[in-house]
Amino acid sequence: MDGNFPVQDLTGLDKSGWTDRIMDEAQARGAADRLGRRHFAAFVKAGPVLLVSFETVQGMRSLTESARPLGWLMSQKMGWSSLLLASDGDTWFRDKDVYAYFDQLVDDGFFDEFDRVIFYGAGPCGYAAAAYSVTAPGARVLAVQPQATLDPAVAEWDDRFTDMRRLDFTSRYGYAPNMIDAAQQMHVIYDPDVTQDAMHAALFTAPNVAKYRMRYMGEALQTHLLYMKRLFPILQAVAEDRLTPRFFAGLYRARRNHLPYLRRLLSRLELKERPDLIRLLCQNVTARFQAPRFQRRLRQLDGELDGEEA
Repeated sequence: MDGNFPVQDLTGLDKSGWTDRIMDEAQARGAADRLGRRHFAAFVKAGPVLLVSFETVQGMRSLTESARPLGWLMSQKMGWSSLLLASDGDTWFRDKDVYAYFDQLVDDGFFDEFDRVIFYGAGPCGYAAAAYSVTAPGARVLAVQPQATLDPAVAEWDDRFTDMRRLDFTSRYGYAPNMIDAAQQMHVIYDPDVTQDAMHAALFTAPNVAKYRMRYMGEALQTHLLYMKRLFPILQAVAEDRLTPRFFAGLYRARRNHLPYLRRLLSRLELKERPDLIRLLCQNVTARFQAPRFQRRLRQLDGELDGEEA
């Protein structure tokens, strides 16, 4: 692993202490900048590939055992440089200080120093990854269930974030699908059964956009990808231009051993009233896992069958 990256466990720190530690570590190895009250940037220089990750402070402190940024963990593993854009809560990074920061990076020719640049984010951070990728023409973008905009004139059908409609999505870096024209390739991952996510994904339709479906996974796709140990291989494939529908399908086979997915699949089969498929699913799962819910359902099916035979 690249020694330029900090390795300390950051659990146990309060939010202020955690933020200070991240910025101190970045300053010692690259640069760190506060961007107003709710954002900061932390750059760690290592290899010729740059990962630009958009993450929330809350997510970074909860998604990994060491409470370290996902971008740092992935970059350390791959020997990449890392530029972390952090927000305190979900802000969609709609802030004039963030705009000014990216303007300055462009003026300084910052992205030109790297052989390849990858933008990554999930949800509101996926929106930001797409929106700000315009500053690095030729970049690769991976966005997990991104929003295209919260502007009610375009996306009034998304009622999940109505309190955030006060944010301005019509000015600079505003409408994310318009910001990806210069990207080498954008990859969008979403669950087509989450109606609002599917509608946002439909807005990201262009020749340089590829879409990948994680059906029956719900609204926390990044968490599921982490638990299945699939997020980092996907990011690596994006960086190396190897991510294709076939490659993704191979990685996504891991869902067969992912109980949250199997539970959602069971619920969907119950809703569709497919007892034969429910039996096959329960038999498969109980043969491989200690899964009380599936065991109970299988016993219920057996009881129903015995009642019919009697």
